Amino acid sequence: MSTETGIGAAVKRREDLRFITGRGNYTDDLNVPGQTCGVFLRSPYARAKIGAIDATDALQVEGALAVFTGRDTATDGLGDLPCGWLVKSKDGSDMAAAPHPPLAVSQVNYVGEPYGLVVAESLAAAREAAELVAADFEELTPVVATAEAAEASPIHEGLKDNLAYDWELGDEAATDSALATAAHVTRLDLTNNRLIPNAMEPRAALATFDPASGNYELRTTSQNPHLERLVLSAFVRIAPEHKLRVVAPDVGGGFGSKIFVYAEETVVTWAAAKVGRPIKWTAERSEAFLADAHGRDHVTHAELGLDGAGRFTALKARTTANLGAYLSTFGSAVPTYLYGTLLAGQYKTPNIHVQTHGVYTNTAPVDAYRGAGRPEATFVVERIVEAAARETGRDPVELRRLNMIEPDDFPYETPVALVYDTGNYQASLDKALHLADYAGFKQRRAASETRGKRRGIGFSCYIEACGLAPSQLAIQLGAGVGLYESGEVRVNPTGSVTVFTGSHSHGQGHETTFAQVVSDKLGVPFDDVEVVHGDTGRVEFGLGTYGSRSLAVGGSALISASEKIIAKGTRIAAHMMQTEPTNVAFEEGAFISGNQRLTLQEVAFASYVPADYPPDLEPGLSEKAFYDPENFTYPAGAHIAEVEVDEATGVVQLVNFVAVDDFGHIINPMIVDGQVHGGLAQGAGQALLEHGIYDANGQLTTGSYMDYCMPRADDVPDFVVDTTVTPCTHNPLGVKGCGEAGAIGSPAAIINAVTDALGTEDIAMPATPEQVWRKLSGL
Repeated sequence: MSTETGIGAAVKRREDLRFITGRGNYTDDLNVPGQTCGVFLRSPYARAKIGAIDATDALQVEGALAVFTGRDTATDGLGDLPCGWLVKSKDGSDMAAAPHPPLAVSQVNYVGEPYGLVVAESLAAAREAAELVAADFEELTPVVATAEAAEASPIHEGLKDNLAYDWELGDEAATDSALATAAHVTRLDLTNNRLIPNAMEPRAALATFDPASGNYELRTTSQNPHLERLVLSAFVRIAPEHKLRVVAPDVGGGFGSKIFVYAEETVVTWAAAKVGRPIKWTAERSEAFLADAHGRDHVTHAELGLDGAGRFTALKARTTANLGAYLSTFGSAVPTYLYGTLLAGQYKTPNIHVQTHGVYTNTAPVDAYRGAGRPEATFVVERIVEAAARETGRDPVELRRLNMIEPDDFPYETPVALVYDTGNYQASLDKALHLADYAGFKQRRAASETRGKRRGIGFSCYIEACGLAPSQLAIQLGAGVGLYESGEVRVNPTGSVTVFTGSHSHGQGHETTFAQVVSDKLGVPFDDVEVVHGDTGRVEFGLGTYGSRSLAVGGSALISASEKIIAKGTRIAAHMMQTEPTNVAFEEGAFISGNQRLTLQEVAFASYVPADYPPDLEPGLSEKAFYDPENFTYPAGAHIAEVEVDEATGVVQLVNFVAVDDFGHIINPMIVDGQVHGGLAQGAGQALLEHGIYDANGQLTTGSYMDYCMPRADDVPDFVVDTTVTPCTHNPLGVKGCGEAGAIGSPAAIINAVTDALGTEDIAMPATPEQVWRKLSGL
């Protein structure tokens, strides 16, 4: 096995060649004979009763084939889109889950909610016909503001209020007692701004139905095709699972927003059988702004208690989380188990209590977005720690260091239900301080002042729970499905290897890193390993990609399958060498016994031509494995941001950023760096630029790139990234996950730098020029 392509090598991503040369195979690139086009009818109101819908004129358009509404899907008995995570309120009652029909039937509950589908021979005809559908609405008063939703009248009939759940974690009495006796209590009100994912490729679906076999096929932009198939069969009841194939081809980014099962691909699949023709739908960017699941949107009051020496004694958080109009697939878990469990951060805070009110509003559903609960938790912890340092006159670095979990403390059980297996947080912080030249910051600040700029520095020491699993624990906490992963390794007769994984790649580079893992394990050339994913017709049931789980869980399944390959190959080789399996060793792609040596390729060929073969073995050399980890993985790190603020304009420039992360063992450092860079850019976007805003009528006022500001290359500096390594103790690769870290640690670091520059904690994300200028001007 070549050291240039194995584990730890910076192998160029093999999938990039087709992407950068325009040869990617995305859903919108696909076309099939007889294909029609779909356009969705979407609500212009945030909340309204649906009256009569007249499609007479629409069906007169040349090429128009059908107009379907929510009444049609209801008549056909389609089930609701389910929430996949049951959260219980603190009194033990189940969360209040509002019905979520694929197409709105009697009431629309957010601008952009689909209530109908127009199908036509061409996209132009479908658009024209959609404009001619006459729908009557009775507009109702919407509920929009996160902080006010719990007290407003319920938006859903049958629910007593807008509170989906009142969830808590931790010991409230002990926390309150510790706060009451603390030498100092820092109090902070925080808003985690709503974000709109904006993956490069909009969502799309192409559905076909074969009346002869009764089989459906859905090609769609999914991070989790097996979950898609499960939901559409078991819950929506479009077709039995064995009659539905879901394929996710190349997917141009997801960031969490393509995990979920949406109305559009659901309805397109159902409608394909109704019209007897394939139907293709691709979202316009304006549709994506309105109807993709949004992220974040928390309002939090936090209190941190310290003793006289500066040690943390208690942390209390009261959060209102905007869930949008409906509970999305994992929307209930993000502000609860993916948020509250991380409020210990890297610190030995003995008492923690968190309470979350999940509320319904007349806005787009909110679900996982890069980091999913972990950025929200980190923002609370790292903002209030920074504020406490300033209030008590302590260096923010030294206050963190004083309270950090020590390497000898592991495994460390937090007051909020997690057990960290390993880490060395001080090492990451020390390396970050060195790379950021913290000792020279005062000189850089003085130099900025000579140019009329205010300079600030901010820190963020984050931790996250990744490798989402283990299944038993997840199900106990309300997950609707286990969170294991599947893998299959197939050694072909000529010795090449095909790898099948239930994980899904949509930018992470799995076709490269998984090939590196298997190549390294089996000792076969990297170029001889092919990775297959995203097809329920070819791949064993798997749980997809999210929560930085692919390598830690999916990669571990491939290691297990590879070990089975080696074990079977050892028995075949022993038979061929006329010795016992215990006398055979496997080294660098070969089976060796004494002076005899057989390559894996030779053994594979023999396994498929069983003329000289152990009689108790089946032919072939292909093995499957499922991996269900015993714990989460816990990536952690230290991020340091420096900003300059222009006093005249309020413009914040991110001038330096250092990220030192502990991801465990690194499979491909180049891909890891790319993942971190992307996350840091998204974190900078949240901290300084991005904000999904609804007006009082529930209209999205940031529904295009004219109003929703995305980070560009000149908004970020040359990032300085590095790693420390404490291997995960419970998976065979020792990996932890890297896909979300940049977006988790960076917002708090950047806002801490801005508040340091301005001398006030009263800055909310995003720190736009207008907001900063107003603070500077005393307005």
